[in-house]
Amino acid sequence: MAEIRFDDGAAYERMMGVWSRLAGDVFLDWLAPKPNLTWLDVGCGNGAFTELIVTRTNAAAVHGIDPSEGQLSFARTRPHAEKMQLRQGTATELPYGDDMFDAATMALVLFFVPDPAKGVAEMARVVKPGGSVAAYAWDILGGGFPQERVFEALRAMGRNPPHPPSVEAARLDAMQSLWRDAGLTDVETRVITVERGYDSFDDLWGTLLTSPSVKLSLEKMSPAEGDELKDRVRRAFPAASDGRITYPAWANAVKGKVAG
Repeated sequence: MAEIRFDDGAAYERMMGVWSRLAGDVFLDWLAPKPNLTWLDVGCGNGAFTELIVTRTNAAAVHGIDPSEGQLSFARTRPHAEKMQLRQGTATELPYGDDMFDAATMALVLFFVPDPAKGVAEMARVVKPGGSVAAYAWDILGGGFPQERVFEALRAMGRNPPHPPSVEAARLDAMQSLWRDAGLTDVETRVITVERGYDSFDDLWGTLLTSPSVKLSLEKMSPAEGDELKDRVRRAFPAASDGRITYPAWANAVKGKVAG
């Protein structure tokens, strides 16, 4: 299966930035963090959620790490970039010492980590005793992914849309197990449901074309098949009388504390 990669920060912003902030707002409400914490955002991508931490938590410091320099370059253009300490690196080998942060998060990242257990263990390692380790990820297997209706259209055409390599890790029960197996305490989970609107079908379709999953699928289709997919997607997203399209998506979330 082709690898899903995110290297274009601007494209990711159009496709997922709004969704990430919608879910991220609910996520931060649930975490209810104290002010003046030192944060690490693992898999920070183009900084959509990282900037939320900056603007909403009165943090003492906010660090972000991601393997894609393209995504990080976009993050450095954000209005609050001067308050984010960004660097390149991977979730399974965090280049930080033990007990450095008060809180570590993964926003829409867990299912992309090749070894989710190692990723969670690394977050727990770099967070101080009593600190928070938390994540949220689209419930892809439960139909919560924002592009699920597109995936349904692809499956109806006999196509298998590409999924992240560790998609099973985004199940609520899997998240709970990962957090407990990492030695985290006070583990809690919840579902976050959000809704996004588009001005028109053209707005929605143009956004979908920035998705690596959709692009990879279209690359394997003839022009006629591409037109068929677009027609199926149009029927799957009925517009209101003013042309707007609004629909929900949901993510699974988990949080726990480092023992000690």
